[in-house]
Amino acid sequence: MKLVLLSGGSGKRLWPLSNDSRSKQFLKVLEGPSGESESMVQRVWRQLGEAGLADSSYLATGRGQVEMIQSQLGGSVNIIVEPERRDTFPAIALTAVYLYSVEGVLPNETVAILPVDPYVEGTFFDAVSQLGDVLDETGANLALIGVVPELASEKYGYIIPDGEASEGGARQVKGFQEKPDRSRAEQLIAQGALWNCGVFAFKLGYLLDILQQKGLPLSYDEMQKQYKLLSSISFDYEVVEREENIVVHSYDGFWKDLGTWNTLTEEMATNKLGRGLLTEDASSSCLVNELDIPITVIGAQDIIVAASPDGILVTTKSESPRIKEVLKGTEQRPMYEERRWGHYRVIDYVKYEEGNEALTKRIYIAEGKNISYQYHLKRCEIWTFISGEASIILNEKMHNVKAGDVVRIPAGTKHSILALTDVEFIEVQTGSELVEEDNIRITLDWKDIELQQFIS
Repeated sequence: MKLVLLSGGSGKRLWPLSNDSRSKQFLKVLEGPSGESESMVQRVWRQLGEAGLADSSYLATGRGQVEMIQSQLGGSVNIIVEPERRDTFPAIALTAVYLYSVEGVLPNETVAILPVDPYVEGTFFDAVSQLGDVLDETGANLALIGVVPELASEKYGYIIPDGEASEGGARQVKGFQEKPDRSRAEQLIAQGALWNCGVFAFKLGYLLDILQQKGLPLSYDEMQKQYKLLSSISFDYEVVEREENIVVHSYDGFWKDLGTWNTLTEEMATNKLGRGLLTEDASSSCLVNELDIPITVIGAQDIIVAASPDGILVTTKSESPRIKEVLKGTEQRPMYEERRWGHYRVIDYVKYEEGNEALTKRIYIAEGKNISYQYHLKRCEIWTFISGEASIILNEKMHNVKAGDVVRIPAGTKHSILALTDVEFIEVQTGSELVEEDNIRITLDWKDIELQQFIS
């Protein structure tokens, strides 16, 4: 069996900690086994390892999340990268073609698709690993996992089973109900309906046949070229709702979607993260602060205060799910990002009337890590080192720098940096257009970068 975790998200539901570059699955607000901070994706990947499934697992994601995944899970994780952001059907189609034409996975092998951020017990992955047997036993084209409901929730979709269970406990699927009201949810549960947790499995050949019927290529390189031509549609609409031979395997264990601030804070080990204070008569509230300034909450009950470089949120717990609706139509550049080499925080950004821009970042690079060898056409940079030691290359010449040193990088200067220790510096960018597209990368590996000294 191959497991594929879909990692996407627009970063709105847990704003201001989440943004377009750091979706909810990357927020380190959970507590790991040894008391360390842990993100949802780190928790799931750890659980897959404990279940012996990590080596056969992949993450399918967009380009914008690759470095975040590598930063949190390491560089050896299997990643399938979408050329551009689409919906779940294109993402799963690309994944299937990758498994077939690049990895050599046989058509009769089972592929299970999971969200990247389920909050579950380890036994959940035992249920996932049984889906291949369920397909073999029932002859179904799709096998889903349905969670036995704890209550009549309006937040989840429902799978409606039909008929008697097979020897393995799977039942035929009669239909689906998307987020019903409480009265309808109670009726569905009385009929044996299950929560739809977004997990399903199929034989790889099943999906390859569908792609061929649609005239889509089974070559990964060709699928990447045609990716922008695929309809932006969910796998549910394009495949699941058109398939009649579906079964559901029930899971009677803990499962929760930590998709909103109120559900996330219920699973945090503490009601205060970061600098700040909650008075005793505010103990039912929650404070999450990523800023360097303290926040104090006095006497306010059942509220959430979340602060990051992207903004500050103050909401009652019950109304926190409205954040995505409230932010609809608003756009801003991410003010905090994690990369494979470390992270940075935007301190200040100004755009002047005459068109020039100035951007100030505080950058952290972990020991032994480096940025790519690159140059910019539309901006100059000044680096002021505040801690640690590093080696830098400027136009094929190597220099060592330490706290207190200042480095000027004019437009067009090829440059890179290797952290000899953990290093922090302030970067001030000035230019006509300060955008990611102005990072023109030459090479990534430091050994290759060092060779540039001898190639010029």
